[in-house]
Amino acid sequence: MVNVEASKRTDAELLNYDNFEKAIGLNFFEVDPNLDFILRRSLRDETELKLGRKIAHEFGEVVGKRVAKRAEVTDKAGPRLRSYDEWGYAKNDVIHDSSWIENKRDLVSIGLCDLATKNGQSIPASITSAAYYIVCQADTALMCALGMTSGAADIADRYAPIEVKDELVSRLKSSDPDYSFEGGMFLTERQGGSDVGANTLKAVQDGNEWRLFGDKHFCSNVDADIFVVLARPEGAQSGTRGLATFLVPRRLPDGSDNGFTIKRLKPKMGTVGVPTGEVHLEGTLAWLASPVPPSEDSGISEVERAKDGKGLNRMMEMVNGSRFGVGLMGLGIHRRSFLEAAIYAAHRKQFGNRIDSYPLVRETLVDLAVELEAGLAMSFEIVTSRNAPISMESAQRLGRIVIPLSKLRATRYGLYAASQALEIFGGNGYMEDWPMARQFRDAQCHPIWEGTENIICNDVRRAMRSVRAHDALYERVEVSIESATKVNMLDSLANSLNESLDNLKKIVAYVDHTKEDESLLASRRIAYRMADVFAGAMLLDEAVYSAKENDYRKALVANRFIRLHLKGGNDDLLMNADRSVIDLFNEITRYKQISQTDAKEVL
Repeated sequence: MVNVEASKRTDAELLNYDNFEKAIGLNFFEVDPNLDFILRRSLRDETELKLGRKIAHEFGEVVGKRVAKRAEVTDKAGPRLRSYDEWGYAKNDVIHDSSWIENKRDLVSIGLCDLATKNGQSIPASITSAAYYIVCQADTALMCALGMTSGAADIADRYAPIEVKDELVSRLKSSDPDYSFEGGMFLTERQGGSDVGANTLKAVQDGNEWRLFGDKHFCSNVDADIFVVLARPEGAQSGTRGLATFLVPRRLPDGSDNGFTIKRLKPKMGTVGVPTGEVHLEGTLAWLASPVPPSEDSGISEVERAKDGKGLNRMMEMVNGSRFGVGLMGLGIHRRSFLEAAIYAAHRKQFGNRIDSYPLVRETLVDLAVELEAGLAMSFEIVTSRNAPISMESAQRLGRIVIPLSKLRATRYGLYAASQALEIFGGNGYMEDWPMARQFRDAQCHPIWEGTENIICNDVRRAMRSVRAHDALYERVEVSIESATKVNMLDSLANSLNESLDNLKKIVAYVDHTKEDESLLASRRIAYRMADVFAGAMLLDEAVYSAKENDYRKALVANRFIRLHLKGGNDDLLMNADRSVIDLFNEITRYKQISQTDAKEVL
């Protein structure tokens, strides 16, 4: 077994795709030196780094060797709805294959739902994100179910009524599968979709509790124990300001159903394991999720709290966390796709040679690695414990825009990676008994979950117009550029990125003064350009860090990314071939150190 405290050099030398038959059965952390690099870079304290490696190794072992194998079974079996028993009595149960149940028990047992405070100690967000990323490489449906559980625990902790709060939080965060609760979310309605202001689910006050009446159309993890539900209190104003957030138990204290019926399970093309259903609620007991008044004589009534106009904001706190999680899902599938393709290409022979000896296959695998590392650098910047030298106010605005940008890019390129990896498998990739078909089906879900690409682009646009979040992004990129100009051989990359940043500023300024419909039309292109500039800057930061260790592999990754997306694109690559994808293929795809001398030939 690999020593998880070993240096990156030792781990990298052991990484040889020739020695692996397939990804399932491997420790997903041991074969991912780039994730170890991220932990080393973000966790400067040795105690934290040791803990981060320990947790990542534990998740890598359980996920790679048990969870990933069962996930293939879950995908074939899937959940089914049992509306009635053999006597004709209503049951309203979702029946799962044992593979799904065993996988959730394994992940709950190793603390997935309470990683932020594992064993009573605060855990850096980069460690929890690394664990989530590893789980996503096996089954993003599992991460959906248990990720919502963590989100529901957070909502309950802040907003649940005092009389139920402690038990809800305790169960939602428990690592005992026999005691723990799962969380779900009921947001979307048939007539609403992305337009949640059109939601009509009615909430009627019943003393200190509420009763819900109506229908929800996409209910995620529909057989969970506690749901976070968006509804409109009786008499509230129309639109989003009239909505409130509620916590709804699946069952009443006597074990009976809490007044809702699962009408059907959605016949999804992917993420099969997590049941998504349509639900009818008829007098369903609910608790208002709202700040608890300081005392009984506060003068703030239950109805006033429900109609404070901030209900959607509380739901969006869970959605924003989920949005970051969905970005990790895209990255997890991207990583799994790269790993499967690299292993397959190391074994498959055509025309007498291994296919990873051919230039086009090498280029595909290198670019899969480059795009993955760009997405990871971008996403982990959001949660890193290493604070960039920008103000707290700028950091808050930066998070407001980078979360949707990272979700946008990671999920789209996760789908791209699954498609490219599938094609490396050729006809085998299209077959359901090979690993890529499910990854491709699952990947298509993530550009939709927690906001389609169009919704995300509009959210980026709102962040720009409401708090000028793009100014904070510019500031952060400028920090990266300044840092890179001081490192030998990185100054040319810094100059290229600076030119791209200047162009981005000009484009944003120009579009800001165009007609409203033209501005909306440009929002997707601006969002992607902004994401590329930010990702390039984060890769450049990684290159600066690695150069201090006399390793220029990250410099080549940053160079490839900048040439692909920011400096000339395909025209530049056609006129000035990047031979690193051929000559340094093994070093880049197997995460080996690249010397300054070898890198100089490219840079």
